[in-house]
Amino acid sequence: MSLGYAEKLSYREDVGTVGMSEIFDAPSVLQEKIEELALLIQKSKHLVAFTGAGISTSCGIPDFRGPKGVWTLQHEGKGVPEASLPFHRAMPSLTHMALVELERAGILKFVISQNVDSLHLRSGIPREKLAELHGNSFRELCPSCGIEYIRDFEIETIGMKETSRRCSDEKCGARLKDTVLDWEDALPPKEMNLAEKYCRTADVVLCLGTSLQITPACNLPLKTIKNGGKIVIVNLQPTPKDKKASLVIHGLVDKVIAGVMHILNLQIPPYIRVDFVQLSILHSPKKKTYVKWTLRITSIHGQRAPLPFLKSVEISFPERPDLKPAFLQKQPFYLKRETSRRRPFKMLLTFNFSDGCGCPCTIIEWPIDFQVTKYSFIHDKNEVLRELRDASERKSLCGQHAVLEKRVHPRSEVNVNAVVTNILRYNSLKDAGRTIETTSNSNGDFMVKRCSEVVDSSPKRSKWL
Repeated sequence: MSLGYAEKLSYREDVGTVGMSEIFDAPSVLQEKIEELALLIQKSKHLVAFTGAGISTSCGIPDFRGPKGVWTLQHEGKGVPEASLPFHRAMPSLTHMALVELERAGILKFVISQNVDSLHLRSGIPREKLAELHGNSFRELCPSCGIEYIRDFEIETIGMKETSRRCSDEKCGARLKDTVLDWEDALPPKEMNLAEKYCRTADVVLCLGTSLQITPACNLPLKTIKNGGKIVIVNLQPTPKDKKASLVIHGLVDKVIAGVMHILNLQIPPYIRVDFVQLSILHSPKKKTYVKWTLRITSIHGQRAPLPFLKSVEISFPERPDLKPAFLQKQPFYLKRETSRRRPFKMLLTFNFSDGCGCPCTIIEWPIDFQVTKYSFIHDKNEVLRELRDASERKSLCGQHAVLEKRVHPRSEVNVNAVVTNILRYNSLKDAGRTIETTSNSNGDFMVKRCSEVVDSSPKRSKWL
């Protein structure tokens, strides 16, 4: 849940029951229930997950109704709680990644989420197997042609209002809208219809970290009962649907799911986050022998879009002592220079990462030759990202990077780079959902090994870049 989202919501007096005490099953009872759940999942032919804010609390995102939830504290006059890291840097929990593995194994057929944090998409759940009932704080939609845009920054509005960006389709160009619902907004029919369809077909609907109080979403799991299916609820507080459930587990969602994955002998994959950046040089001749050039370091979502993972950029020219280094601390990042047209040079870009990234920086080497006037390539994005993630996992170190595409024209050069900014591994039995491994860098300092992945399994009408 985004704190910004909570603050943007219209005021509503009645938000349901908040601040209920948390219940924890006794260890022996919890283990018995975990084993029962594992058996249900193992036997299921059509498993559907229904998720709420409780699966993201271990990611540092406060829930709504818990003892320290947003609405609970607001009800007590204490204001909005603080998140432990920037919202755009939040990483999927053990539960998010376990659902990814269950989907890849063919066990989990569909995910229905009430969350707006985009963590299911970041984790790797395919867009076509996900219904986001209340929208997504990082997703924009073109109301004209239907293209979706998944961003690495939080959209500035909610309530399906127009944003400051337009559709990139040359035949369209319509103003985009945010996708997050306000209180009075109706649930999107496309998402709702898919959710209903899968709940009716499901033989098990697994409700994870949800109070099941917000209508009409909370009634969706009940549709499985009409066809002989079962509901399982994993939540620390009682819900209005407990009596309808075949199994109710009071325990930390991460701990329960970690136990289930262990019994099913399924490995929880690491989360490797890849961020994207566009490097461009625009140049013009000056008396034929010299060239004036401007370097820009921008988001792939447009020059006006922020680069949340970058704090600053250091630029140096190791083979050219005559060229002065630069230190860019403010976005948009750009540098203007004048050099000889006939003398190529190497530029080193040190990207200093922002808070929430797994390592302090990475260095990208960029050879510049103004005499090359035409050259381009576009690599297979899926293949490049696969190799990048594999290399990062083998080395257990973020900061790996690769060029996705390059376009050289007579007066410009543009590169799109993918950069691994986090690696996070999950220990399925020890401190489930809260274990963060560390690795040492070349200086012997310890840094958090976190990582996240930009998913590229979206349907044809979604734009990830």
